[in-house]
Amino acid sequence: MSEYSHEFYPEWTDRATIYEVNLRQYSLSGSLSVFESHLPRLKEMGIDILWFMPVTPIGIEDRKMGSADLGSYYAVKNYYQFSHEFGTMEEWKLLVSKMHDMGFKVIIDWVANHTAPDHPWTTFHTEFYIRDDSGKILPPNSDWTDTRQLDFNNGEMRTAMIDAMSYWIRETDIDGFRCDMAKLIPPDFWSEAIKKLRTYKDILFIAEGEDQGYYQAGFNAQYTWSLFHALTDLYRGNKSLDDILQIINSNESLGPGFRLTFTSNHDENTWNGTEADLFGDAVKCFTVLNFTMNEALPMIYSGQETGNKKRLSFFTKDVIAWDSFERSEFYKSLISLRKTHISFNINSTNQRVATSNDTCIYSYLKEYQEDKVLIILNMSKFNQQISICEQQAFGKVVNYFTNEEITLNIDSSIKLDSWGYLIFTYPTL
Repeated sequence: MSEYSHEFYPEWTDRATIYEVNLRQYSLSGSLSVFESHLPRLKEMGIDILWFMPVTPIGIEDRKMGSADLGSYYAVKNYYQFSHEFGTMEEWKLLVSKMHDMGFKVIIDWVANHTAPDHPWTTFHTEFYIRDDSGKILPPNSDWTDTRQLDFNNGEMRTAMIDAMSYWIRETDIDGFRCDMAKLIPPDFWSEAIKKLRTYKDILFIAEGEDQGYYQAGFNAQYTWSLFHALTDLYRGNKSLDDILQIINSNESLGPGFRLTFTSNHDENTWNGTEADLFGDAVKCFTVLNFTMNEALPMIYSGQETGNKKRLSFFTKDVIAWDSFERSEFYKSLISLRKTHISFNINSTNQRVATSNDTCIYSYLKEYQEDKVLIILNMSKFNQQISICEQQAFGKVVNYFTNEEITLNIDSSIKLDSWGYLIFTYPTL
C-alpha cells in the first residue's frame, strides 16, 4: 500500500460508506419526495455518501425499443436541467440541503462521454461531436444508438462540459461526481476538469474505470471491476484464493486512492444478475472482504438492504419491493465496525496472518496505533476447522458479531462454515 496523507481526500471520505440511489426504481412515482422518506433509515444504517444515478433529462430521439416511456438515464438531453421524471430543480436543491443537514454528502452520476441525439449541442454545436465524412454525428458504438459521441479534441466542448459540471456544484451544492465511462475519456480532460472544479469546494471524484491514470488525473476513487469478476469466478470454482490475492495486490499497486468495492451495482444487477445469482451463499463473506480491504470505499446498491433477488429493469419501471430489510442490520454492523475502529482509516494496512489452511482461508490483521481487528474469511464452499499460526494475532479477542470473548493462541481451534467469516476485535487498555 502506498503512503499518503488525508490531505489528498475530502476529510469526510475516511471510513465512509456510499449508497447508490436508483430513483426510477425506488418507488412507483420515482419522486424525490418518496425517496426523502427513506433518509432516516439510511442514516440509521450508517450511510455517509448518497450517489444518485443521472438526474438530468433523458433524450427522446432514438430511444431503444421497449423504452419509449422512460429511456436510459445515460442519454443526457440537457446538462443544465433536472429530469421531470423525478421532480424539479428546486425540489432537488431543497433535498440536497436537507441531506446535508442530516449529515449526508451527495454526489451525482456525470455522463461526459456522450449525449442524447436531441441534446441542444447536436443542433447548435455540431463541432462538439465525432462525425463521419458527410457530417453526420455518430453514436459511440453500434449498441448505444440512443446517444452521440462527444469529441474531446474540441477545446470549446471541454470548456462547456466543465462549465456544466461546475453548475451543479455552484447551484445545487453537490459534493462530487461518479464519472460514467471515465475510461473512454482522455485523462488530461479529467485533470483539467478536476483541478477547476476543486476550486469551488473539496469534492469527491469516482472513476468508472480501473487504471493508474485515473488517480494521476486526480480521481479519489475508482472501481474494482477485476476483483468483482474474480470473486464471481471463485464462487463458480474457476479461480483460487491465490488468484484473488494477486488481483488485490495488483490493484493496490496502482497507487494511492480509494477502491470502490461492491457486490452489486446498477449494471451488474440488470445485465448480469443479482448478488444472489452471482455469489449465492458467499455474498456475506465477500461483503465483509469489501468492507475491510485496504483503502476500501464500500458501496451498497439500492435494494441490497432488502436482500433483493430481482434483476431491476434498466429502461422501464420496475420498483424495488421494500417489504423487508433483512440485510440492513448486517450492513449496519459493518459500517459501525469501520467507524468505531481507527484501523480502518485510509492510512492503515492489512497484514496477512498465516493459518493452518492458507489455501482456503484469508486471514488478515488490520492495525493502526493501538487499534487491532482480525478478519478471517473462508473463501471456499467447504467447512473448515483451522488454527491461527502467528503470534501477532494471539491474545484476548471479542467476536464482533456475538460479543463472545475468547483467547486466541496456537491451540485455538476455529470453525468456519462454507463461505464463513469471523471478525475479532482486541480490547484496548
